[in-house]
Amino acid sequence: MEIVRVEKLSKTYGKGEAQVAALKNVSFSMERGQFGAVVGESGSGKSTLLNCVGGLDRADAGKVFIGDRDLFAMGEEERTIFRRQNIGFIFQSFHLIPELNVEQNIIFPLLLDYRKPEQTRVEEILEVLGLTNRRKHLPGQLSGGQQQRVAIGRALITRPALVLADEPTGNLDSRNSEDVMDLLCKASRHYQQTVLMITHNRNLTSAADRVFQVTDGTLCELGGDRR
Repeated sequence: MEIVRVEKLSKTYGKGEAQVAALKNVSFSMERGQFGAVVGESGSGKSTLLNCVGGLDRADAGKVFIGDRDLFAMGEEERTIFRRQNIGFIFQSFHLIPELNVEQNIIFPLLLDYRKPEQTRVEEILEVLGLTNRRKHLPGQLSGGQQQRVAIGRALITRPALVLADEPTGNLDSRNSEDVMDLLCKASRHYQQTVLMITHNRNLTSAADRVFQVTDGTLCELGGDRR
């Protein structure tokens, strides 16, 4: 089942001599449960691609479909609700709510939609991310790595069809990075969620089914589907 389809996506920043083509006619699709990794040099267009696929940024041309829904055919409010319910985001900026503790931050997306958290799911995420003993701590009482793990748990709690991760292990040591990759793999394999991850660490791509490279705004796939 196709979860995400990107058709001829283009995005340009700036004007005149300062104009930069961040994305150039990018097309690809991913099936349910696939784990894709995107690699490329800094400034190559990786983050722009992720932001457009997630509907956080609007492309100049092209389309993005999540399931059978065209993201940019929606109004702003409808797209915001759709994103919250169907796409999980993991970025280097944690965007945690300082007044809420770890557990409250993780379940916050569910509360926005008046949904009751599934406690076994909450406990599983807390355990896998090594946050069980920190569940009542506020973000200000956590290290940067711990805050990032809270952000990861928040992205996964709704079991979204698509998880977009921008350097999800960027602030973690090697042991914690392995734990996070294990959780993302579990999301992909066990829960059949589609994961698209940006990483500068090519060692982390070994867990991916598909590896894409972005070079000067163009996308190519490095080899075939490895599943």
